[in-house]
Amino acid sequence: MIDHDFQRSANPKPKRPAPFSLRLTKAERARLERDAGSLSLNAYIRGRLFGEHASPRRRVKKSPVQDRQELAKVLAALGRSSLAANVNQLAKGMNTGTLPAIPETDEAIRKACYDIAYIRMTLMKALGKQPES
Repeated sequence: MIDHDFQRSANPKPKRPAPFSLRLTKAERARLERDAGSLSLNAYIRGRLFGEHASPRRRVKKSPVQDRQELAKVLAALGRSSLAANVNQLAKGMNTGTLPAIPETDEAIRKACYDIAYIRMTLMKALGKQPES
């Protein structure tokens, strides 16, 4: 039988150096993030400090989200919307043949379509994409 505790203590993992901390103003951090582009702040700062002599690190791409406020608007719109329930009821009514062709039904379908278009447009904006015309 192998004593796993002994095996772990005999081959300890090499310790990583302690992280370096730096306090920045909001404006300074925003500038760094902007200048870093698709690089992580870590990779960008290491490159600026050490140039070609920087030790290679695993590159992590930044999130594609360009505007978190717009993304928050999308999440809020989804929360307020009864889109899923409306579409489900419309589908059920269509499948059972009980969906009456009345103005309220037409309005519900138009509202669901508007909600979908708004959510799509806002998501595209949040992701930094141009909606197709």
